[in-house]
Amino acid sequence: MKLSRSIRLGIGAVAVAVVATACGGDETRSVSQSAENGTLTVGIKFDQPGLGLRNPDGSFSGFDVEVAKYVAGQLGVSEENIEFKEAPSAQRETLIQNGEVDYIVATYSITDSRKEKVDFAGPYFIAGQSLLVRADDTEIIGPDSLNGGKRLCSVAGSTPAQNVKDNYAQDVQLQEFDTYSLCVEALRNGAVDAVTTDDIILAGYAAQSPGDFKVVGEPFTTERYGIGLAKGDDESRNAINDAIEEMIASGAWEAAFQETVGASGYELPEQPSVDRY
Repeated sequence: MKLSRSIRLGIGAVAVAVVATACGGDETRSVSQSAENGTLTVGIKFDQPGLGLRNPDGSFSGFDVEVAKYVAGQLGVSEENIEFKEAPSAQRETLIQNGEVDYIVATYSITDSRKEKVDFAGPYFIAGQSLLVRADDTEIIGPDSLNGGKRLCSVAGSTPAQNVKDNYAQDVQLQEFDTYSLCVEALRNGAVDAVTTDDIILAGYAAQSPGDFKVVGEPFTTERYGIGLAKGDDESRNAINDAIEEMIASGAWEAAFQETVGASGYELPEQPSVDRY
């Protein structure tokens, strides 16, 4: 049978749509609907000690992991029914927008530009930008001391390094890697002079390699960590906010912090208040 051109074009469009859907496409996910089905896919970091770390045995540990599990539990999903998916900084919005994850708990700072693409519950933690240097470094004591062509590392899709260049050290040389663990290795072997991101992340790396690194200076930004989810999923955002508030009120939030980050010497900050909008 010979098909008309319009029918052929219509079939082609359907085929493209089917492929796009099968590959993730532009589909988003409702956290609440996934939870009703008994499973959740949650984005975390795989390489941040104390926050989101994949262990050699395949398990996951860290404060973000504990927050993710507590929220899932409040939504009715048990730990064994959570699939953890790696969420590198540069891919977080894409993972949410393509429906590859239900929500992301990955040191994900709430910003106006990100809120144009995704929604946030929280914040569930408040950190601040700082610097990690080698333990024997006596020159770098804060962002201003990176002037003079010092080499500063951060990750693609993150803004801390550019913030230093724009506001503190205009002639700093910026280096980007895909992960903070690669930045830390570059610092270890002398390829860069400092790593910048949030102080709690840096404290985890310092604790992982005692005597090799140190966090210097006072925090010079305020970073409000939120749980990222699909834009417009208001019901789920409200439910996650309820879970965060319950975690804080019950004492589980502080207990999770002490069990995961406390060993680094990082002091427990004030409990955050979630945004309701």
